[in-house]
Amino acid sequence: MLTHVWGLMAHPHREWKQIKEERETIDHLYAHHVLLMAAVPVISAYIGTTQVGWSLGSGTTIQLGYLDALGAGIVFYVVILAAVYAVGKVIRYMAKRYPKPPSQSQCVIFAGYIATPMFLSGIVAVYPLVWLCMLAGVIGLCYTAYLLYIGIPTFLNISQKEGFIVSSTTLAFGVLVLEALLGMTVLLWGYGERIILSIFG
Repeated sequence: MLTHVWGLMAHPHREWKQIKEERETIDHLYAHHVLLMAAVPVISAYIGTTQVGWSLGSGTTIQLGYLDALGAGIVFYVVILAAVYAVGKVIRYMAKRYPKPPSQSQCVIFAGYIATPMFLSGIVAVYPLVWLCMLAGVIGLCYTAYLLYIGIPTFLNISQKEGFIVSSTTLAFGVLVLEALLGMTVLLWGYGERIILSIFG
């Protein structure tokens, strides 16, 4: 797992070829990559919201209790795992137009690896400033886009021009997913206690 993480960050062209040759399964991907990497932003946010609290500016800080943060973390974790699968489905849908499209499993595996920078960017949630988390999210998204654009042609065995079309559509969907995740992050981790109190209070 760590080999691919480093490879995707340091030499992604070579790493994509290696990943493609491995014939990995979805079970192996989730067990050795996605489940572990998706825990990075969740654990970071748990520590940040219980120990530091969300800083919303103007001296306002919202800090969650351990149980509230645990509930928010479980929901957040499940949503991240589902988002990876959803992006894989989009890639599969776009790939069907080509002569030899990859399988659904291969597309989900590809989605799991392109999400690596986004997973890593979540570590800033240890000190949860809204602007800092957004900045890290944008940087992670930019590198994810880079991995997507260079990986799609190799992965689908198509030209750079065709790869650009598939990548752009996938990235557009990915941006929507990211915005939803950022919104959910603020709601769950920043206002989780207030939402719970308003529902059950």
